[in-house]
Formats: sequence, structure tokens, C-alpha cells
Amino acid sequence: MEITGTLVLRWLALGVLGVYILCLTMIFLYSLTQLNMLRFYLRRLKQKKQTPPFPKKLPKVTVQLPLYNEYYVVERLLECITTLDYPRELLQIQVLDDSTDESLALSQRLIKAYQKKGVPIELRTRTDRTGFKAGALKLGLAHATGEFIAIFDADFLPNSDWLLKTVPHFTDPKIGVVQTRWGHLNRSHSILTEVQAFALDAHFLLEQVGRNQQQHFINFNGTAGIWRKSCILDAGNWEGDTLTEDLDLSYRAQLKHWKFTYLEEVVTPAELPITMNAIRSQQFRWNKGGAENFRKMIPKLVQASGHSPWTKINAFFHLLNSTMFLNVLLVALLSVPLLFIKAAYPELNWIFNLSALFILSTLIFFSCYWFIHQRVFGGGFYSFLEYIKRFLSFYSLVMGFSIHNSIAVLEGHLGKKSAFIRTPKFNQNTSQTQLKKYKYARNTISVYSFIESLMALYFLFGMGAAFFVAPEGDFGLFVFHLFLCIGFGSISMHGLKEGR
Repeated sequence: MEITGTLVLRWLALGVLGVYILCLTMIFLYSLTQLNMLRFYLRRLKQKKQTPPFPKKLPKVTVQLPLYNEYYVVERLLECITTLDYPRELLQIQVLDDSTDESLALSQRLIKAYQKKGVPIELRTRTDRTGFKAGALKLGLAHATGEFIAIFDADFLPNSDWLLKTVPHFTDPKIGVVQTRWGHLNRSHSILTEVQAFALDAHFLLEQVGRNQQQHFINFNGTAGIWRKSCILDAGNWEGDTLTEDLDLSYRAQLKHWKFTYLEEVVTPAELPITMNAIRSQQFRWNKGGAENFRKMIPKLVQASGHSPWTKINAFFHLLNSTMFLNVLLVALLSVPLLFIKAAYPELNWIFNLSALFILSTLIFFSCYWFIHQRVFGGGFYSFLEYIKRFLSFYSLVMGFSIHNSIAVLEGHLGKKSAFIRTPKFNQNTSQTQLKKYKYARNTISVYSFIESLMALYFLFGMGAAFFVAPEGDFGLFVFHLFLCIGFGSISMHGLKEGR
């Protein structure tokens, strides 16, 4: 009986090690894709920017503004969009407002005022929100008169020359989308907005540039981009069966060999979420939607013809992007029992050396993101010190979000459906004190805040265990557990603080 119990424990230990190493390997392979994109990003920096010739005859453009309960930002949005520098006879502005509160009345009042001034703006609303944002865009498309469709979410404020900078890039009839880079109106609002900006800069500079340079699949980011109308229709139009309808349509279009152009030099400012509940809802939607699209698109990608193996491999990791949170969470959870397994089975020590893959992956991410930081903030010694602080904040808080985002990923892979939860916007000048009075501010404590508190204690225990699992201690994972403790503790603290 004792021998049987020993064998079971050993096999259990080997199983834990197997899952741990598999997750480490996936994270490492993902970091290599980032390193590869850095190579092409640096190549892009050396290239001379080519401006396409301005068309002799400008095409008609429809601007779509999908809204849902955007009381605090709709006035700012319409003021910005109605000043776009484009011939009015070639412009159609569609306000696609599915609001269920007084923001709809505000939209109606503002639109009537602009119409009296001769602005080509119209309102389309639905009482049935089938398909959510995708459904609204599809309805608008049926009434769109433009050859091209520009889309802006409620918190985006494009510069007046935005259309004049993007429309000329459609000279090639196979170009279906031109996507621009997101800017950040409120980057310095808090540590949470700084970390979000850090992550988005990495996506929009490293990943979008790197993929586009290799002519791999990229994604329309849901806003601040412009579509060729015929591309949307040829790809099958908007579908609302995933939470990231933008990624879905992007892949369907590129599988049909439409080309995408990414303009990192054209920056479209936007407001970052400033509350923990808002960040959670956005992160949940993005990560679950990514997993849903992996489930939906991978069979089509495998069977697709006319795309290189490298493009398909890159697309595989692109669609698997959100699943990295699940890998990080599993590595984190298993790292504590790993301390005891290592002490109990010293003959397996060689396997533990593979943990160096995580250190190597971290160094790759650190190196890649430094180039992005330089692009945004400039180089130099003091900038590098600032970068170290930003990277450590980013890394620990990303780990802190891993349990929340992993639940979203699992739901996506398992096919569990959920509603499209909008990210509330409050206008960038809103202070934290004022927020509690705002109707979209959910002053409730998420259950995740309590789970994250327990996770922080779990990794605090892991740090303490390092002192007694072996005669001289085992501190190989101490720093990792420290970051996890800080990350989960910080996320939990922000969530609990907002709920007071």
C-alpha cells in the first residue's frame, strides 16, 4: 500500500511538472514571435516613409459611430467628428445609437443642431440589440452611401485631417482596411492607465508593425480604422457570434486575400478606462473574444490555400494571444507546489532547470518593449530607468489580471456565450472623487477582488516556503512569487478601494 501511494505521488509530481513545462514552452514560443516582430519593427524604422499620391477625385466616405449609453462623451465625440476636414458632399456620418438611457435624447438633440448647420449627419437606432456592436454596424452598412467606412468608438477623437491621411492609402484595389495607431488622452491618470498604455503601445508599435511588415494577418482594432465597403461585404459582413467582431471580420477578410495596411505614424487619441470594473469588462471581452476567434478561425486557417506556413504559424499565435494569460496562471499556481516536489525528488532537478525558459522569455519581452518605450518617450539613461519602473509595473499587474482573464479565455474556448458588456467612459478630465457620482460607475466590489487577495496570500506563502523547503532554502522562484504577490495584491487593492 505504501509503495502504491509513493508511485501515485511520483506520477502526480510528474504530471504537475509536465503541465508546468508545457506552459513555460508556450510562453517561450510566444516570446520568440515577439522577438521576430521586433526584427521587422526595427527594419521598418530604417525605411523611408512613403506617402501615396493624393487622389485626383476623393471617394465618398461613411463615418460610423456605434454608441450605447455614452452620455458623458457623446457631445465631445460629435464635436470632433463634425470638424473632419473632408468635402461635405462626400461625407456621411452615421450615429448608430442603441442607448437605453437619456444619452439617446442627447444624441437626437445634438444631431438636429448639426443638421441645421448643414452637417451630413444622421441617427440610426435599434430597440433590439441583436449582435450588439456588430449588429449596429451591419444595420448602418445597409444604409451607407460611402465607398469606404470609417469607424470610431465613443472615446476616440481623430484629428481633423484623419480622412485625408488614410483614404489615399487605398490606391491598391486589394487593400481592404487601413488601421491607425491608438493614442492615449489620459495615460498619466493612474498606474492602471499607465500600464494599459504600455500594453497597447506594445501591440500597436511592435505587433501591428511587425506583422504588417511581413504581410502576416493583422487585425482591425474595432475603431480608428477605415474599411473598403466591398471588403466587408465580400468577407461576409459583420457577425455577432464572438465578443471581438473586429478580429473575426479581419480574419475572414484576409482569408479571402484582402490586404491590410497599418499606419503607425497616424495616431488617433482615445480615452483609457479609469476604473477597475471598466478595465475588467474590457479585458474580459477582449480575451474571451480572442479565444472565441481561435475556436472559430483555426479550422478555416488550416484549410486555407494561398497563405504561407509562416503566415499560418504567426496567425496561430496571434489568435492564441489571450490564452497566454492561462499559461501564466498555470505556471504561477504550480510554482508553489513545485518547491516541495523539487525537495522531495532531487533526482528530477534537471527538469527544474527548464524554468529558465521563463527567465529567458522575460528578458525577451524586456528587450522588445524597451525599443517601443524609446519610440514613445525617447532613449537615454534616465529614460531607461523610467522604463524599468514601467516594465516592472506592467509585468506584475499583468500577472495580477491573469486569473480574471483566464476565466474569460476558458469561457471562450469552451463556447460559453455572454453579452457584450460595454466599457464605460467618463471623459478624461473626470477625477476619482467625481466618479462615484457618475451613473456608469459601478461602485461594487467584484468577487475577483477577494479571489485576488487570496492569490496574493498564496504567493506570500510561496515566498515563506522558500526558507524551509530545503536545508539551505530554495530561492529560485522567490522573485517570481514576489511579483505575483505584488500583482495580485495591487489589483485586489484597487478593486476593493473602488467599492468603498
